[in-house]
Amino acid sequence: MIAVRDLEVAYAGNVVARVPSLDLTRGEIVGLAGESGSGKSQTALAVLGLSRSLGASVSGSIALDGEELLGATEARWRELRGRRIAMVMQSPRGSLNPTLRLGKYFLRTLGLHGIEGDEARRRMEDALADVSLETSLLSRYPHQVSGGQAQRFAIALAVALRADVLLCDEPTSALDVTVQAQVVALLKRLREEHGTAMLFISHDLAVIGDLADRVVVMRDGRVIEEGAVADVLHTPSDDYTRALLDAVPVIGEKRIA
Repeated sequence: MIAVRDLEVAYAGNVVARVPSLDLTRGEIVGLAGESGSGKSQTALAVLGLSRSLGASVSGSIALDGEELLGATEARWRELRGRRIAMVMQSPRGSLNPTLRLGKYFLRTLGLHGIEGDEARRRMEDALADVSLETSLLSRYPHQVSGGQAQRFAIALAVALRADVLLCDEPTSALDVTVQAQVVALLKRLREEHGTAMLFISHDLAVIGDLADRVVVMRDGRVIEEGAVADVLHTPSDDYTRALLDAVPVIGEKRIA
């Protein structure tokens, strides 16, 4: 569904992400791993068509089902964002409009894609049920919900819009382990029930090992290793990947996975 080739993202001539090749097929979850500043989020923002609006220069190729997206008009991007490609931000409450109740925000978002009236309300209620949220939450403002609820609300928006590709930027990093497990289980269910393709960004290889099919490791804006999760996590070829694995907490002789 997504095919990235020779992608390069730079600010004022300083390259922050360089990805020679990255493919994402229907129903596949690809983990994008690395420490802060490694270029993970910049790669996702480029795939979502937001890098240039932030002042970056972007070169290479990003295709969605064969359609080249680099150079697409802003009108075309508005059609694609949310409807075909959606993103769950690292801090979902910070990405929501603080002056709008969640219900109004949800319906306004659907309305931007031509989904209104009874159809919009039906999709909203169904999506909230999918992520195990009560409809009473819709009367609240973003600051009145927990981090886990805000994260699931953001995922519900993608479900309601029926996005084919979901970009998840550190969606579990600020959550306690119980809520983190709920979000991971929800993402697995989205893949199984809807065939959603996902790019899951995280510095936590334990979470990626539990969720993803393949993993791409980035450092200093470059891809240094990629492959099937089992291969990369059990027999890493790069010293940096081994260092990331060594940072995963260990109980006794068994690494947490």
